[in-house]
Amino acid sequence: MTGAEEFAVEKLRFDEKGLIPVIVQDAGSNIILTLAYMNEESLQKSLATKETWFWSRSRQRLWHKGETSGHTQRIVSMRYDCDGDALVVMVEPSGPACHTGAYSCFSTDVLPQTDGEPVHADRFAILSELEELIAAREAERPEGSYTTYLFEKGVDKILKKVGEEAAEVIIAAKNRNREELRYEASDLIFHLMVLLREQNLPLAEVLKELQRRR
Repeated sequence: MTGAEEFAVEKLRFDEKGLIPVIVQDAGSNIILTLAYMNEESLQKSLATKETWFWSRSRQRLWHKGETSGHTQRIVSMRYDCDGDALVVMVEPSGPACHTGAYSCFSTDVLPQTDGEPVHADRFAILSELEELIAAREAERPEGSYTTYLFEKGVDKILKKVGEEAAEVIIAAKNRNREELRYEASDLIFHLMVLLREQNLPLAEVLKELQRRR
């Protein structure tokens, strides 16, 4: 859905309690943040304000995400499924999604990832994992984390580190030092991904641009 004026609530199928499940997903990292519920009123408020509003089943009232914590969620897009009985809302979160202070409510494994890479493993999967970790650090700001330090210092500090690491890559390449180049290139990619997160630019958008140029 690109605008409230283009959408009719009648297209959705609410349950017998007047609710519809809503999957909330970080538009930057694509990580699922939470599963909540909306009724027609909270949906209309979400469309009007471009921030998430839900129906609290435990408190039996409307609640605006971030009304007490300040961790609001700006809506980027919203979709409903083929049956019209579930929503996916892509957001830009201003803090942790979970009441525990965690970046995502889905942080406990039921089926942990097994050791060792599958035969056809995506060799670039580490970039997605790193993007998720950086997003979590920005939201949770754990004390003692270097990534937290970068976000708290702000964009000027992050830009300085990107510049420094780019220079280190140049020096390593000029010296034909493969070991040093590997190390410095890793530093550059990390700091560039922190910058992308600070700018709310998903890595997927950069990859799309590369694909467009191919």
